[in-house]
Amino acid sequence: MALRLSILDIVVFIAFIVTVIGVGIYKSRQEKLTSEGYFLAGRGLSWWLIGFSLIAANISTEQFVGMSGQAAAGVGLAIASYEWMAAITLVVVAFFFLPKFLKSGIFTIPEYLEYRYNPASRSIMAGYTMIIYVFVTIAAVIYSGGITINTVFRGQNILGIPITVTSSCWMIGILATIYVATGGLKACAWADLIQGSALILGGAIVMVLAVDKIGQTDFPQLAGTAVEKAGGVAKFMALNKDKMHMFLPASNSVVPWTALLIGLWIPNFYYWGLNQYISQRALGAKSVKEGQKGTIFAAALKLLIPFIIVIPGIIAFNLYHGDMAAEARIDNSLLFQKYEAIKDKPGEELIAFRCNEDFKKLYPDKALELEAYNRQVEESAKDSGREVNEETLVGYQYDSAYGLLLKKLIPIGLCGLMFAAIAGAVMSSLASMLNSASTIFTMDIYRKYIKKDASQKTLVGIGRACTVIFVVIGCLIAPLLGDPAFKGIFNYIQEFQGYISPGILAAFIFGLFVKRAPGSAGISALLLSPVVYGFLKLVYAITGITLLNAFLNRMAITFGVIFVVMTIITLLKPLQEPRKMPVREGIKTESSPYVKAAGIFVVVVTIILYIIFR
Repeated sequence: MALRLSILDIVVFIAFIVTVIGVGIYKSRQEKLTSEGYFLAGRGLSWWLIGFSLIAANISTEQFVGMSGQAAAGVGLAIASYEWMAAITLVVVAFFFLPKFLKSGIFTIPEYLEYRYNPASRSIMAGYTMIIYVFVTIAAVIYSGGITINTVFRGQNILGIPITVTSSCWMIGILATIYVATGGLKACAWADLIQGSALILGGAIVMVLAVDKIGQTDFPQLAGTAVEKAGGVAKFMALNKDKMHMFLPASNSVVPWTALLIGLWIPNFYYWGLNQYISQRALGAKSVKEGQKGTIFAAALKLLIPFIIVIPGIIAFNLYHGDMAAEARIDNSLLFQKYEAIKDKPGEELIAFRCNEDFKKLYPDKALELEAYNRQVEESAKDSGREVNEETLVGYQYDSAYGLLLKKLIPIGLCGLMFAAIAGAVMSSLASMLNSASTIFTMDIYRKYIKKDASQKTLVGIGRACTVIFVVIGCLIAPLLGDPAFKGIFNYIQEFQGYISPGILAAFIFGLFVKRAPGSAGISALLLSPVVYGFLKLVYAITGITLLNAFLNRMAITFGVIFVVMTIITLLKPLQEPRKMPVREGIKTESSPYVKAAGIFVVVVTIILYIIFR
């Protein structure tokens, strides 16, 4: 079932990777060995580099695996809200956030909080960001790349190395580290230009092949209908009428329509406006206008992404749901081995084997057997006062959706290109995260608290060392994320970011528009966020309140609570005088009416798409 790599495929793959790394390192050699040259590309990035780099840094196997998997799982086109609402978000960021950041001359987003509130706010955000980057996003992106490569090429060897999830994770991590540690942001930006282009081209190829395949396939549910012999597009729409809507019921746990009002805006504004590994590209712009042009260009590209990620995910389930079940059986096999070993002694090892709804439908008899066993385990736990550990058996491995499309549809000769595009996608995002995590540690922690008078050479050296350390940690954690308890890689990332993003966004929004908000308001926002969000999760676990089921709703409530607290603090103890922000010398601050018109056009097109697929 796996793709067979020919000699030509391997040559294409190696040539692509060597080109990416070589161009990135070559272009970065033009920068001076300073912190500004290494971390911000000398503040000289052009709009087209910024735009492609924003997309390449964002679109990774997190989307190709997680988002296409959610689409296959039944969420359908509604998951595209992460992309289309991001287009509007980028327009707002370009005209409201970016000018303030560029004028102040900051290296990192946490640095802005020090100027607006106090040093403690900067330190808290830097600490949050480091934890999330190293233990969540870096590990998640490495894992998502590893699982896709393993799904497509399982059982094969590349240059004598067996392809497994673990080996794929280390390969991706090492390749990304080479050019990030060597060339910094400029190497990332130029590598992103190549990898972003391959990403879009590869996605378009898969989309065309998937639609063509669905047109050639006979589906029993379409027999006798007007579209039985129709083309791929007509068959796709007939098969997936219930999945081509942007508005899902309020009870949906992934993207309920209620989340579109407030909840989804929070991770969007946090991610595109305040997330270091994204914002760092715009912070490296040569002027405000250049940064805005690049951001609007990225917004326009975001409108295309669902057509090369989400829709193929839906098609994958139409064509290959049987293979997804087979992938799940492989994942379940170890759990079944564990169950067989302990099923006659439920009181010794207190492990409950839960079954998700798909598993219950596919294997009802086995599900009943496991439920009976679980009751025995729970009774033993109650009698002994011990805690029950849980494992989850799934019916379909939805995260394999995109990998199955590649495995089934890509003809011999294009395998190397697609393999390179997949590796390039994850390398772009991983490289961006590594560069940004090292920037925050170096500028917000090392230079501020460990060695304030560090030389430029030392700062660059610390940044490079951090890159290596962070990727090692990520590669060690990544294989652990296959546990079904995480409910898919996309959910894993969003759920953990829910603890910090409402507070960070509230601190910035309130600080930008309420000039007399004191430092204590900023600190309160950052400290309250994980407490309130965690409390809401606990309430849902205990009560099962439907509104709290979706993490987007919990984020919206958390944001609202924090905003109220910040308002009260400001009313009780406002600043006597607004804080003055620093002004970077030599920055060109003028915008352009053409850029504003382009931004308005992107917003209008996004609204039209929501109307069409309402």
